[in-house]
Amino acid sequence: MTQVVQMNAPAAGEKSDKDIAGQEFLAFTLGKEEYGIDILKVQEIRGYETVTRIANAPDFIKGVVNLRGIIVPIVDMRIKFNLGEPTYDQFTVVIILNIGGRVVGMVVDSVSDVTTLSPEQIKPAPEMGTALNTDYLIGLGTIDQRMLILVDIDKLMSSAEMGLIEQLAA
Repeated sequence: MTQVVQMNAPAAGEKSDKDIAGQEFLAFTLGKEEYGIDILKVQEIRGYETVTRIANAPDFIKGVVNLRGIIVPIVDMRIKFNLGEPTYDQFTVVIILNIGGRVVGMVVDSVSDVTTLSPEQIKPAPEMGTALNTDYLIGLGTIDQRMLILVDIDKLMSSAEMGLIEQLAA
């Protein structure tokens, strides 16, 4: 169910495509929830393969893989977000991200589609107090009956507890 948005050239006096163009998000699932990340951060999507474990790494860092000569740390997002015991099957994928010049892999249950959201479709994340850290949330994207939890993958992957990528300059 891929949503395609066709942009036509603006008529005189209308806003240009850049003013009204939506932001594209790669939709993926973790458990029963659907998440979205900025498609521009995604380098590639691969099937899950066995990783090389690293001693004393946090639980959510599954290990590393050699991706065409680059050693890539692999983060299991289900463990990171405390969403239960991960299972690895034919749908499990690794989203390879390029964040701040570093390459990181992110294990998710499945990838569904690329969705374009207009600014009107993105609602701010609700305040959850201290129960949930909403620093990593951009907001909630609504498409018909679907709701995407939009994650600021730069902030998440460069956070101190991840320790994978040096803090990005603000």
